[in-house]
Amino acid sequence: MDKLYWLEQIKLLDRAEVGDKAFYLSRIMQRGYPVLSGFVIPASVLREFLENLNSSEALIADLPNSSLHLDVGNWRQLQQVAERLRQEIISATVSPELLTAIYQATQRWATQCLIFRPSLTLPTGKHGVANISGLLDSQICDCELEAIASALKRTWSQLFRARSLLCWQQAGIDLQQINLAVLVQPIHNALASGLVNTNSSHWEIQASCGLGIAIAHGEVLPDVYYIQPETRLVQEQQLGYKLLAYGINNENSSVDLQSTSISVPKQDDSGLQVYLLTEAQQQAYALPEEYLQQLIRLTNQLVQELGKHLTLEWTISQQTSLGTLYITQINLPQSGVSDVHFIKGLGAATGRITAPAHVIHSQQKPEQLPKGVILVAPAITPNWLPILQQVVGIITEHGGLTCHAAILARELGIPAVVNAASATTVIHHGEQLLMDGDKGEIYRLGTETQEEETDKRLSDQFLPFLSFPHHTISSKQSPSLREAAKRLQNRNYLRAGVSPLLQNGGESSAALNPGLRHTSTRNHNSISSITNSSTKESMIATRLLVNLSQPSLIEQVLSLPIDGVGLLRSELMVLNILEGQHPLNWLTNGRQDVLLERWYEQILQFAQAFAPRPVFYRSLDWRSRELQSSSENLQSSPQSMLGERGTFSYLVNPAVFELELAALANVQQSGYTNIHLILPFVRTVEEFNFCRQKVEEARLTRIHHFQLWMMAEVPSVLFLLPEYVKAGVQGISIGTNDLTQLLLGVDREQGQFAQAFDERHPAVMNAVAQLIRTARESKIPCSICGQAPALYPEIIEHLIEWGITSISVEPEAIARTYQAIARAEQRLILEAARRQMQ
Repeated sequence: MDKLYWLEQIKLLDRAEVGDKAFYLSRIMQRGYPVLSGFVIPASVLREFLENLNSSEALIADLPNSSLHLDVGNWRQLQQVAERLRQEIISATVSPELLTAIYQATQRWATQCLIFRPSLTLPTGKHGVANISGLLDSQICDCELEAIASALKRTWSQLFRARSLLCWQQAGIDLQQINLAVLVQPIHNALASGLVNTNSSHWEIQASCGLGIAIAHGEVLPDVYYIQPETRLVQEQQLGYKLLAYGINNENSSVDLQSTSISVPKQDDSGLQVYLLTEAQQQAYALPEEYLQQLIRLTNQLVQELGKHLTLEWTISQQTSLGTLYITQINLPQSGVSDVHFIKGLGAATGRITAPAHVIHSQQKPEQLPKGVILVAPAITPNWLPILQQVVGIITEHGGLTCHAAILARELGIPAVVNAASATTVIHHGEQLLMDGDKGEIYRLGTETQEEETDKRLSDQFLPFLSFPHHTISSKQSPSLREAAKRLQNRNYLRAGVSPLLQNGGESSAALNPGLRHTSTRNHNSISSITNSSTKESMIATRLLVNLSQPSLIEQVLSLPIDGVGLLRSELMVLNILEGQHPLNWLTNGRQDVLLERWYEQILQFAQAFAPRPVFYRSLDWRSRELQSSSENLQSSPQSMLGERGTFSYLVNPAVFELELAALANVQQSGYTNIHLILPFVRTVEEFNFCRQKVEEARLTRIHHFQLWMMAEVPSVLFLLPEYVKAGVQGISIGTNDLTQLLLGVDREQGQFAQAFDERHPAVMNAVAQLIRTARESKIPCSICGQAPALYPEIIEHLIEWGITSISVEPEAIARTYQAIARAEQRLILEAARRQMQ
């Protein structure tokens, strides 16, 4: 063993040997910033270890010099190779000299546990190509020789995970170009841990109890503080949702966690323990005021010295009776991009894209849009949908998180930023943009070099602390993803062609679902996380449905673990067939039969694709102003937030509703009995009775399994639901978008009211709870299809606890919603078990 690199001694020329993580920490440590002591096992040690693997297999023998160019589309081969390589590394022997050197070095510290942190260096120019956040996990172990050897090999073996091999190949990186070092540090219980993100406009501090593992794994929603950089004062703070914390077993802690400990299966020698926080701890901020101020001062020093844009991880270690604040990771922006222009809006649809801007200054819908552009417009309405199929991103000057631009973008699977003030003025037509739909940020790019540097800057600044990216599984997904998802889809969780959702009053119970669905609890965008049979799987009992409108997305969505379509948005679906004309124009011009056939064919595509799973078709819900460009010959209502919406418009002119019912009846007559109807924006029982009579006249109810539901989005339903049930409502779907705007008096289309439009508001949450409770008492199913569960996964636990039957979200939110449901159900089961033990 030649050398271990101590952080305080690392030099500039050592960067390739120690990796970026250790290098950056050493830089700030040597400038006097608080960084825990540590040493690095250099990348050359791993290369030597691989060269000494004693195996007759060519795959293993050639490993140090192999590029491992696999057919990553062949997921079986990828999994087999990855598993074989990792097994070889885990079963190999680490040299006694290396173990002794590591162990002796750790004796400087009075610690029971160590953390082995991967520190990676990729070839120059490859940082922006491959997203490596969450790719390699830290390993924790006891400070013993055998445990050290095991943790080191586990760290190294992650280089050959299936998802790692996929990442290297997609990025065009050969294994010989990768330098993987390991930073070893002591780890102690922590009072709190978290992140700091800074930019020129504000700083954001995140904090949660215990070690930072809970934040990294997405198991808590941390407390958040927003700091004004100039004054360094707290502008706003939000209490998170913190149910648990991680600590070191049998180590003293000033946070009283021991009394609430729960046992978790040990998968290694980590000595980690998960603790349930008491209710008082959950309701308190994790970061005491004195440490908050200390962290703000520390951040200010770093910003003054290193620049306005940086991200760091921190922890308050309890290795002594007085907690000590340490920096555990820092990422700095790359030089040469300080002049990149920046526009801030609301991140409304996930994803990042680089493309030229196509700027439209008018709110009138253009005839067409070029392919592959980012649309920049004041606002858009649903009738823009047909021309949006070719764009790769949307930026609007107006709108909130539930505006039409946001909903359309999420369904099309493209990023969107809304409420970007003066975007059509600031952004020039044709210029190259990089937009981040997660952060709501837009960068103006100058040259190709600047584009690469900016992408690298964004990757370094924002991505390292996300366990995995939340991106839609695209229609270009690999065959391995499609094959794995098909296996999920083919599990026998539907009986005799009838969805369990529609039986026994829609109760959410495992008894209704003998073949519960399984999926990975980690990155849904990774082959290994979905297909690796050795990966832990989670089961969920709550029905998970999808919101759809576009037939072009059916094939993609079929590969997701869903129970059917919870919301088929008819008003968006039919825009593809109307040729820019209002349906009434078709009827007036004598083209009723043509329109009926087209409408039937659209619905039939969904019924066929998802059978026998249910498809809940919501009848037309247009506000009068939303189709002005396609109804010039019709009398227009005055502009208003509501217009002649929902079932009220059916009373005024029932012809189009009757045509919809005829199309549904034709689908039934074609042999598909999985189609059901949801009535939108029902204001009164009389409106429902009118619609029910029309449904009966269309003979839809002749099919025994047909269900007539209504949207629960007008506040009057809170008082009238029992009356609706008596009138024949067989289920409700809570529309949190409209329910929120009507309860709080906030127009959801206006982005300037984004802070006031909050589905988590107590008034909204109490209304949702009341609706679920009343539905259960009335023995009818209750679903939720608004944006709330997708935007705020923390409310899912409440929904399940209250008794929600199903949750329906956009395709891009399926994976994270599935994981949130699984976590929530597991926590509720755990809490119930604890109560029984008391």
